[in-house]
Amino acid sequence: MTEFIVDGNRLLFAYSPDNGDPNWVRRELDKEGEVWIKRTYTFKSSDIVLMQQEYEDDSEPEGILNFGSDDELIYLHFADIDGDYFKVRRGVLTEHFDIYLHVDVAVKPKFFAADANVSIFGLISSLSRNDFYLGGDAEGAVPLEEFEKLIKFFPTSYERRRYVEARVASVLRNYMDGVKDAEAKFERYLNTKLSKRGTNLTKTFKDAELLKYHTILEKLRAMLKEEAQYNERQWQEEILQIILLLYPKYLFVFKEVPVRATIAGDVRERFLDFLLVDNNGNVDIVEIKRPFEKAIITGEYYRNNYIPLRELSGTVMQIEKYIYYLNRWSEAGEDFLNVKYKDDLPTGFEIKITNPGGIIIMGRENNLSIDQKRDFEVVKRKYKNVIDIITYDNLLERLRFMIEQIKKL
Repeated sequence: MTEFIVDGNRLLFAYSPDNGDPNWVRRELDKEGEVWIKRTYTFKSSDIVLMQQEYEDDSEPEGILNFGSDDELIYLHFADIDGDYFKVRRGVLTEHFDIYLHVDVAVKPKFFAADANVSIFGLISSLSRNDFYLGGDAEGAVPLEEFEKLIKFFPTSYERRRYVEARVASVLRNYMDGVKDAEAKFERYLNTKLSKRGTNLTKTFKDAELLKYHTILEKLRAMLKEEAQYNERQWQEEILQIILLLYPKYLFVFKEVPVRATIAGDVRERFLDFLLVDNNGNVDIVEIKRPFEKAIITGEYYRNNYIPLRELSGTVMQIEKYIYYLNRWSEAGEDFLNVKYKDDLPTGFEIKITNPGGIIIMGRENNLSIDQKRDFEVVKRKYKNVIDIITYDNLLERLRFMIEQIKKL
């Protein structure tokens, strides 16, 4: 049993041997001049303060514990007062640096020796040779609550056994049947151990995110009510701002982008309305159309199906052709775009044409029936080069869902 006791301006280490031999510490000190206790503490003969039986009733220092009349306690000099800290005697825990324990910290054995007698400061000394301060206001001091969390990282004897079992079982299962799954048991145990948790960034930015998405939602609602007040170019500009906020992976958008179009030997220059560039430099195309209600799906069946209207089919065809042009342009196109937009790109950032996709924003679906919406979903999924076909009602719905989810955090 071990305990720490404040005795005036010093801190004592009180030790009662667990091996049934109360005199082994004294014998070891007499023989070797020093003793290693619990594979953690190293004391010299000069560190002995006195034995319990050497105390007189009126001389016992305040705070001395009674471990029982059958046990012999040996008191060893552990630390001395140094300002607001107890400074551990150099060499007791490590020779490599000094250890300071704030006077307000209730010093416990678990601070120094983990389960299975693993020296905590022995491990710390393999990672850092700086002086160590526990608690208090000293520069670089480790708060007590953080130090106690750190202690939980040290393996217990149970954990070591489970680890060995897991390693042995993983080998035996390759050759033998009926070997228990010790690995799974070890993993379940590890899942209960402390893991590092940083700041919850989602909660940190919750209010800002709510404000952002509320603002976007209200802006989009107002735009849809006053659609006639916008010309096509201005409408596209406004919607593009919303898209970039909803798809933060896109860092740049370039307008009126020249593209070399080659079909059957005929070379012409075409212009993309908007070219998106993501954080890896890969490009995608976005087509933004005004929100006409009759633009996406038929109102009548054609052979028991609702089919895409010409406005939607034509827009998809337009996207597909531009993707074809970009892929044909390939490396020459990358070189052209990187030169053209060099001043707009960060140093070392390169535009890449790697199987571009397309995003289409058009139409309304607020007046569609359930069957029409179902068939529209089938239509959206059949175009392999189109990343997403988004109606304005779908945009509103996505924003509402995002706001609801953020509020739950």
